[in-house]
Amino acid sequence: MEPIIALEDVSFTYKINEDSSVPVLKNVSFSIYPGEYVAIIGHNGSGKSTLSKHFNGLLTPSSGDVWVQGHNTKDESKKLDIRKTVGMVFQHPDNQIVATIVEEDVAFGLENIGVPRAEMKHRIDEALEVVKMSEFRKRPPHHLSGGQKQRVAIAGVLAMQPDCIVFDESTSMLDTFGRNEVLQAIRKMNKMGMTIITVTHRMSEAAEAGRIIVVEDGKIVMDGNPREIFKHKQVLMDLQLDVPAVSQMADIVHSQIPMFSKELIQEDELINEVNRVSKARSGEMV
Repeated sequence: MEPIIALEDVSFTYKINEDSSVPVLKNVSFSIYPGEYVAIIGHNGSGKSTLSKHFNGLLTPSSGDVWVQGHNTKDESKKLDIRKTVGMVFQHPDNQIVATIVEEDVAFGLENIGVPRAEMKHRIDEALEVVKMSEFRKRPPHHLSGGQKQRVAIAGVLAMQPDCIVFDESTSMLDTFGRNEVLQAIRKMNKMGMTIITVTHRMSEAAEAGRIIVVEDGKIVMDGNPREIFKHKQVLMDLQLDVPAVSQMADIVHSQIPMFSKELIQEDELINEVNRVSKARSGEMV
């Protein structure tokens, strides 16, 4: 299978002025494949957000190459194709919402690329349905909650029918309810076959991905499935990162009840393990 995104020895430096610059990414290489759900984590200043902006050509490497379905992001003539392939949802939904009515906002990008009116309506209907915002289509976005606004922003990207969507700290400004709304939409899109890349500092969100890439000082220091990554608790702590709260709770319970698994990272696993151990201990007491 060919990768949807491939980074080859990518480095990036921010120029402060003519005499000084700051290296942010350092010789980064990896590939992301169609249908993957990838979480990119790292402490503030690690380079993870800068990395995400290379996936659709918002930034281009100072050295090395980024390929999106065979197109080099340095090729200006391919920028539209690249951004049709990889959409982005950012931290602040207000920065992405441009219209005064929800459905008009979702239509904005489609109008810019000349999608026919009949096709546009179908795409808007479909995108709003996926993020469960159909009933709000005639509402002004500024009357919506933070989570609802973010779902409108997602619908605007989704209507463009990209193969991949990058979420750059897209839930960081939301409350628990709003965050869950957005995560439900992300899960649904990935189940539909869309490639998902999420940049997050929330370990519980990273635990939902199929793969985690850990960034430190502009380099990839870990890359694997969540269960493998979160086994290395001390390494993560040294990187100023944490493990999911579920994993911490499982550790505490395991220290008191050894038969309770400590290899848990998601809430449903914790609930199932509580039920399993409760039944097992009830059987022992009979």
